[in-house]
Amino acid sequence: MKILINRKPVEGPWGGGNLFVKALHKYLSTVGHEIVHQFSDNIDVIFIQDPRYSDLGISINEIVTYKRHNPSVKIIHRVNECDARKGTVEMDQLLRASSQYTDHTIFVSEWMRKYHLSRGWNCHNTSVIYNGVDKQHFFKSDQKINNGKVNIVTHHWANNRMKGFDIYEALDKFVGRNHDFTFTYIGRELGTFRNTQIISPLYEKKLGKELSKYDVYISGSLFDPGPNHILESLACELPTYVINNGGGAVEFAGEDHSFSSAEELISILTAKKFSKNTTMLPGLWKECAENYVSLVDSL
Repeated sequence: MKILINRKPVEGPWGGGNLFVKALHKYLSTVGHEIVHQFSDNIDVIFIQDPRYSDLGISINEIVTYKRHNPSVKIIHRVNECDARKGTVEMDQLLRASSQYTDHTIFVSEWMRKYHLSRGWNCHNTSVIYNGVDKQHFFKSDQKINNGKVNIVTHHWANNRMKGFDIYEALDKFVGRNHDFTFTYIGRELGTFRNTQIISPLYEKKLGKELSKYDVYISGSLFDPGPNHILESLACELPTYVINNGGGAVEFAGEDHSFSSAEELISILTAKKFSKNTTMLPGLWKECAENYVSLVDSL
């Protein structure tokens, strides 16, 4: 098949959407599908990663125009966004409008599917396919930081406050007064930390190697559709605790590993009784891509 993916893969420490596009791009090529990123004749499937226009790809408006002239083309839309995620007001409406042209919608978590279906969704063919991880990069390591302390970590590519900065700022104050703990933030931040070790954005092997050194992982990320940072933490087998309104983060880490406030989180940390997450064992990116390809082949 000739498949148009409406986003180009980018090298570097980008977000989970880019990780997905890279994995899908790689796998589609290995199983004989032709991949394009611009319109041409005889496209069989259009895969929408993001309906908005950007320098990395084409928009839903252009896709709809192409389909009018090529009605046999099938449109698959992977949905990994919502207004609740970043405090926006236009994304839900755009996604819902896009769904009227879609032959199949793939949501990145059950939480994400329920969120959009409860608000009205025009495409009735839906699936949930979880993102994957590269287990050559993210795996359990016995090479921990040897400082006699409990070493806490989190990581994000974006620095939107809804990534959990209120929780991270509370942790920053906590480790400033309790020297049995350290807190490390990997990624782009806001310049508000005073007692936190900050590491510039990492990805792939360097990120996995760094993450696996720590003792416990914390995410304060709110309404997260299908958080890759949680999957990567779980793949490193770090005890992972998430805010209880973290959306897909709770689905992945488990309700028994959720907290409702910074105060409750600090109580969990000071008890030092961290347990293994058992809700989800992350799969490989290859397995994720295989599920997408199976869906494409069934259209």
